[in-house]
Amino acid sequence: MGACRRAEEGGELVQVEPRMLVDSHAHIQDKAFARDRDEVLQRAFAGGIDKIVCVGYDIASSEQTVALAETYPDLYAVVGVHPHDARTLDQRAQERLHQLGRHPKVVAIGEIGLDFYRDLSPRDTQRQAFVAQLAVARELGKPVVIHDRDAHQEVLEILRRERGGRNGGIMHCFSGGLPLALDLIKEGFHISFAGPLTFKNARRPVEVAAHLPLERILVETDCPYLAPEPFRGKRNEPLLVKEVARKLAEIRRKPLEEIAYLTARNTRQVLALP
Repeated sequence: MGACRRAEEGGELVQVEPRMLVDSHAHIQDKAFARDRDEVLQRAFAGGIDKIVCVGYDIASSEQTVALAETYPDLYAVVGVHPHDARTLDQRAQERLHQLGRHPKVVAIGEIGLDFYRDLSPRDTQRQAFVAQLAVARELGKPVVIHDRDAHQEVLEILRRERGGRNGGIMHCFSGGLPLALDLIKEGFHISFAGPLTFKNARRPVEVAAHLPLERILVETDCPYLAPEPFRGKRNEPLLVKEVARKLAEIRRKPLEEIAYLTARNTRQVLALP
């Protein structure tokens, strides 16, 4: 991260990275971190990550994100039911989501949306769960974190119809083209890039990242998934959001420190982080 401050530790001077970056989308509650979760988080905070947003994908994982946010001061929670698990969003689950959404460290509802690639829940069920959770976000006055895979136009149409961006929102791990990104920005959304931005065949994400307003761009890991180059194929972790920011800096021809500052500021604004 460029210039480091120096800190005295045990009588020796050591290099300490300034904490500048925010990982806007991580799944720290995932079982992939069961053995070394604390070490992973401490490594991130020591290595320049200021805040981490931990995102749920069903009620159980959402409860875990809240518990982690209560434990770590610089970790925040997002609660919701992923389209893969849309069939689990019954009345009881919606009531629990309302309860979780009121927690002071819950900063958004998500990740919610549509996934027409795997279709692990029926499409009509996905649509119903998506609309229902957008309503929860409206009622709670929270922004939303959106999952969209192979359903770009329908996601946009639902967000427009339901005014999904009225409290702000994030298009997580964006995979669409530039026209879609610009339409989503008009609806109040920020666009978040993850490890795929760094991949050698990443033509479309690079094009989008090159042309969007910098004030609407975020970076994330989506860990433990989608590790960036040169760590592709390994377990991802919040510290590696640096690699996404580094690639974005290269694309925009900006210093890494500037990209770190801007994307962190953007994340704080959309999610009302301190």
